[in-house]
Amino acid sequence: MTFTLFYDGSCPLCVAEMDQLRALNQAESLKFEDILAPDFKSRFPDIDPMEASKILHGKLSDGTLLLGLDVTHKAWSLVGKKRWIGLLRLPVIRWFADKAYLFFARNRYKISYLFTGRSKCEPCQNGVCSIAEEKPDNHKN
Repeated sequence: MTFTLFYDGSCPLCVAEMDQLRALNQAESLKFEDILAPDFKSRFPDIDPMEASKILHGKLSDGTLLLGLDVTHKAWSLVGKKRWIGLLRLPVIRWFADKAYLFFARNRYKISYLFTGRSKCEPCQNGVCSIAEEKPDNHKN
């Protein structure tokens, strides 16, 4: 089974999480797709980049679409890490966690700036998305 994550390659925190998942993706069960890639729409006509910008999208190999924290939970489960994220999917906690996630998604550039000093980074190029490898002058504040 493969799971494709559709993420914002200009968001420093999003890129950092994808880099962590890439490093742990030993079974190659995860695929990573930057919604800002020039050819994204032609390769994934069923994924609206504007909607994927509002909420994280993920697609299972059978075509099932997951959104938001369900994507995060599935991805980390597939690499066998951060099992605590499963708690965020419990019925009582789920509603609050989803609201918090949507707040993050709407404000990810401001939140990224608070944590990384960068509100945006250049979109991924040739599969290289590590913000640590980018030069500071390549980032927009």
